[in-house]
Amino acid sequence: MTSPAAIAPDLIHLLTPEQAWHYKTVPYSKADRNFTLLFEKGKEQQQTRNELEMLLGFNIHFVESEEEIIQQLLDTYYRKPDQYSGNEIARLNVRSGDFLKSLISDARQLGSSDIHIETYEEKCRVRIRIDGNLIERMVIEKADYPSVINIIKIQANLDIAEKRLPQDGRIFFNADGMKFDIRVSSLPTLYGEKLVLRLLSNDATEIDLKLLGFRENEMANYLEGIKKPHGLVLISGPTGSGKTTTLYATLKLLNKDYTNILTVEDPIEYTLKGINQVQVKENIGLSFASALRTFLRQDPDIIMLGEIRDSETAQMAVRAALTGHLVLSTIHTNSAWGTVARLVDMGIPAFLLSGSLNLSVAQRLVKLLCPQCKKQLPLDERLLPRAFKAPFMPATHYVAGGCAACYYTGYKGRKAIYEIIPIDSELQNAIKLNNFQVDEVLRRKDILRLSDNAFALFADGATSLEEVFALLSNDY
Repeated sequence: MTSPAAIAPDLIHLLTPEQAWHYKTVPYSKADRNFTLLFEKGKEQQQTRNELEMLLGFNIHFVESEEEIIQQLLDTYYRKPDQYSGNEIARLNVRSGDFLKSLISDARQLGSSDIHIETYEEKCRVRIRIDGNLIERMVIEKADYPSVINIIKIQANLDIAEKRLPQDGRIFFNADGMKFDIRVSSLPTLYGEKLVLRLLSNDATEIDLKLLGFRENEMANYLEGIKKPHGLVLISGPTGSGKTTTLYATLKLLNKDYTNILTVEDPIEYTLKGINQVQVKENIGLSFASALRTFLRQDPDIIMLGEIRDSETAQMAVRAALTGHLVLSTIHTNSAWGTVARLVDMGIPAFLLSGSLNLSVAQRLVKLLCPQCKKQLPLDERLLPRAFKAPFMPATHYVAGGCAACYYTGYKGRKAIYEIIPIDSELQNAIKLNNFQVDEVLRRKDILRLSDNAFALFADGATSLEEVFALLSNDY
C-alpha cells in the first residue's frame, strides 16, 4: 500500500486532533467496523491498537508509513490540540446550535471569507474559501443535512418552509470573542438547498490604503484622483478581487469631521464610524439607484456606491459627479480602460463621461508563494503565454512547495495588484472621440498594466507562473 496525499473528508472526524497527535496516526480507510490508520514504521503497534480500539469502538488496523508523511498529514488536517480545531465541528451533533457556532468560528479563525454547505445525490459537504480557493472541510450525513439547513435558516430569519425559491438573510455572530455579520444566501438545487455564508468584517481599523499594494507612482495617482472635490472614481475587477477593501480604505482616509459621507452597499461589509451607511433592500424598492436619488437630497460631499450594476445607476452616478460630489464605486470590467467602454455601452454620453471620470482602476488579488517552502527552478521562456511580451526574461522562477506553515498548499497570503489610469486632458479627448485604442498613450504615460505588475511579482519570486498565467494571457 502507498500512503495517501490527502485524507478523505468523511474519515477526518473519526479521530479527534488530540488523539491524532497523541498517537501520531491519521486515518487511511474504513470498511464496516474495520478502521485502518497510518502508523510510523518501526514503532510498537500493539498497545496503541488496544487503546484505540477501546476509545473508538472499531477494529484497528495499521499501514506503516514514513514519519514525514504522517507529520505532513497531521499538520494539514489536525491543528495542534492547544489550538481551536475545526475538525471538532465534525464530532458535534450537527442538529445542535453548537455545530453552527463551531463551524463559523473555525472558518473565521482560518481566515475564510465564505462557507459553502451543499448537497448532491450521494453526499453532503462543507467547503470553506481561503485565499480564493475552496477547500473541503467536512462531510455531513444525508439524514442530517435538512437539520443543518434549518438551523442556519432559523438563525438567519429565513422561511424554513420555503424550499423552492432563493432567500437572503443575515446572522449576527457574537461568540468566542468575535463579533461580525454573516450574509446567508439559500439556493434550491437538484438535490436540496445549498447555503453560502459570507463572513463579513465589522472592524475596519486595520484597513490602510498604504498597506494594500500600490506602487509609489500608483499611490500618487490614486491620491490625486480621490482628493479632488468632485468626480467619479471607479474600481473594476471580478468578485473577490479586493475592490471593496480598497473602497473602505479610501473612505477611511477621506473621513473627516467636516465631510458628509453616504454609502449604499450590498452587503455592508465593514462599519465605519462617522459614515452614514445604507443597506440595499431590493424587496422594498431600496436599490442602488433609488438610494442615490435620495442621497442627492442629503447634502453629501462624498458618495460610495457598492456597485454600478445597470444603466440607471451609472447615469445617476455620473450626474452626481458632475454636480459637485465625489462618487466612488465598483464595476465589473477586465481592465481600467475597459471601464470607459463599458459605461459608454451603458448609455453614458461620451462627452459627459469625459468630464466626470477622475480615475479608473483595475484590481486583482494574487496568491503569494510560501517563503518557507517555495522551490527555485530554471525558467523555460516557452512556459510563458505566447501573447505576452516580457520586458526581460528571468533566469529562474519559483514554484509552490508545501510545508506546515502553509498547510501544504504552497501559498501563504495574497497581494493586490493595480492598474491605475488618471484621466487627464489627453484621455478626456480620447473619450469624447470614442477612441478606445489608447495603448500607446498609456505606455507613454508609464501606466503599468495588470499584466506588468503580475509579471513583476512573478519575476521577483513572490508568486508562481501558474498563479499569474491568466493575467499575462490577457495582455493588451
